[in-house]
Amino acid sequence: MRSILQTVKTTEKEPRKQSEPAEVTALVEVEQKSPQDYIVELVKKARAASNKLATLSTAVKDQALTAMAEGLEARTDELLAANEKDLEAFEKAKGDIAMADRLKLTPDRIKEMADGIRQIVKLPDPLGESPKMWRRPNGMQVGKIRVPIGVIGIIYESRPNVTADSAALCLKSGNVCVLRGGSEAIHSNQAIAAILSEAAEKAGVPAGAITFVERTEREVAHALLKQDKYVDLIIPRGGDALMKTVTEQSTIPVIKHDKGVCHIYVDADADPAMAEKICINAKAQRPSTCNAMETLLVHQQIAKTFVPDIVRKLAEAKVEVRGCPKTCQLAPEAKPASESDFGQEFLALILAVKVVKSMEEAMAHIETYGSRHTESIITSDYTRAMRFLREVDASAVMVNASTRLNDGYQFGLGAEIGISTTRIHARGPMGLEELTCSKFIVFGSGQIRE
Repeated sequence: MRSILQTVKTTEKEPRKQSEPAEVTALVEVEQKSPQDYIVELVKKARAASNKLATLSTAVKDQALTAMAEGLEARTDELLAANEKDLEAFEKAKGDIAMADRLKLTPDRIKEMADGIRQIVKLPDPLGESPKMWRRPNGMQVGKIRVPIGVIGIIYESRPNVTADSAALCLKSGNVCVLRGGSEAIHSNQAIAAILSEAAEKAGVPAGAITFVERTEREVAHALLKQDKYVDLIIPRGGDALMKTVTEQSTIPVIKHDKGVCHIYVDADADPAMAEKICINAKAQRPSTCNAMETLLVHQQIAKTFVPDIVRKLAEAKVEVRGCPKTCQLAPEAKPASESDFGQEFLALILAVKVVKSMEEAMAHIETYGSRHTESIITSDYTRAMRFLREVDASAVMVNASTRLNDGYQFGLGAEIGISTTRIHARGPMGLEELTCSKFIVFGSGQIRE
């Protein structure tokens, strides 16, 4: 289907031309609807699909997911062509490099999306699981079972892969998804959503289970945030402005997937070779992601030898280092850091570095500047490692590992819908289990309340 952005806008007074395709007319009619009417119509269809999707067998869902993965790979050229339109528009608008990287599709990234869906096929269906049952004194049995949340609205920016990951995870967990991507990726997201929904429906998934919001006006997103009658949960993925808008305007419960100001603390007795390997990976492997390291903290006892070496190797990886006075003294090629560099999510080949006097100072720095996303310690001391795990507050805390590993696929969850920085319901990578809730079930034999 052509993008609504390619459709020539027509007023209601203009009659349809004899030769005008019905598809174009339908798109014009969509554009003429108010944001409220447009969204209500979409979410009503989504809600209608919810009960049917919740009762689909695992076999049907897995067949649909397999077909979705195959569809993405078979239509790679179509996806790349759609993505090229977004990249051209983004380049004309002079968007930043980090977002351009998140926006770009390649054959390898499309294959990764398809492989992520296939990974979800291999995972057990979480629905119907009953962790435990217990018997009450009156003889009745009480327990809980996992059920879908229902209809989940996902509002996101830049990354087209979020469309595929979200649709697949929601389908396997029995949830209908309403996908609202950013205008910068409209062609890519439309193409992905169309392929996925077509494949899923042919496999027996109800129409509307994968719902894509094609209109990009802010008013449409604002209208979606008020649909608490039809939508059960909102998951935002993006920058500060998006998070602020969603949390302030939504009448629907929100699970935030906030920015990643991730730290690595290199302790006094860290293995220098291990620390260098981890730090280079955490910063340079893919700096535009939310789990990339943004600040490196180094204990003063190891700083004299470690800081010059790591700054040199970071420079070789084209990383700009912004250091505290001690860092700049030890490695003159580092640029002086400003106060605003600490706590900054650069999403680029830029890293803030600070030498600290103790692990306590490192943890205090993380508490002050971190976003509670991902934090890591490099150390050979078991006691200090365990203390760091206990006391540092984040969705994932690591010992001797790269922050880039805080990821649903890396954790064995399959593709993730995002990394939740919220404390309620789910925290960290959200896979299938995190997209369910529970309901109580009771088996009785005639019991009544006395």
